[in-house]
Amino acid sequence: MTDIRQRVLTALALERTPGFNYSGNYLGTRFIDLTPPRAVIEIDHGLHCEDPAGEGDIAAICLLADISMGSVVRAQLSPEQRLATVSMSLQFTGAPRLGPFSGVGEFLEFVDGADSRQGLCRVSLSGAGQRLLFGTGAFMVMKPPPGRMMYPLVSAVHANAAPLDDHELTADEQALLRRAEAAINACGGGRGFLRHFWGFVPQASAEGARCTVGNGPHLGNRVGHLQGGLQLGMAIVTAEAALPPGWMTSGISAFFIGAGVGAEITAEARVEHQGRNTAVVRTRLTAPGGQRVLDATTTHIRRS
Repeated sequence: MTDIRQRVLTALALERTPGFNYSGNYLGTRFIDLTPPRAVIEIDHGLHCEDPAGEGDIAAICLLADISMGSVVRAQLSPEQRLATVSMSLQFTGAPRLGPFSGVGEFLEFVDGADSRQGLCRVSLSGAGQRLLFGTGAFMVMKPPPGRMMYPLVSAVHANAAPLDDHELTADEQALLRRAEAAINACGGGRGFLRHFWGFVPQASAEGARCTVGNGPHLGNRVGHLQGGLQLGMAIVTAEAALPPGWMTSGISAFFIGAGVGAEITAEARVEHQGRNTAVVRTRLTAPGGQRVLDATTTHIRRS
């Protein structure tokens, strides 16, 4: 059994305890401190979350940033309430995305005078002792969808956790494992597993770049919608595919418009500006029927 396959099965075992989503369980997300106004969140690092270049997968990094901010808002709510990301802006420092990874979320305040309750917060994320990014976000307090129960957050600790055996898997768990095995084969069992597992493998197009993923539990948040941080990661990867080699993402500003539901989610990126040293790309995520999910603008700088 490969280490990644074993990790997939361990995450499925952790998933049977309500409180988190599959991607968070796979990454080994741990809630180190949830004492408002501060949250400290960590994820495991290693081959299981490396991109093809050997750095931390950008979507995993965005997921950590999202959870670091959302958790510090959620810590001030009752367990039955849920959050929806309204907007997020991240600025990357350019430091190599090397672990161990830690996110610090800081609650600022609730929006005053609004009909809905929205929490504002900021985040700083570090890896290998260097700051990787900082940013801000807004999160709306909501009721869960009908038939969905919310549970207190639970850390995903892989140490000493037993993976499920293949014969123990339900039909849904078997489907997720088959997807993971296909991703392991696609990356040769090494770096880049998450790109294939999540399906963030865009193709250049005449307009820029396009990426379509099959939606499902491997991408879902705690209510089954495409997780907000993964939406940012999908937008960044697609935007980078719209540019020639030699560019890196320096920042993203994203606005969450609709729930990430449906059989497929598509990202389409278009280059708005490409100069000598900077570029701007606009990316839109849509659900079936063209329903808008996310609008994002990314800035890029030429690599040294």
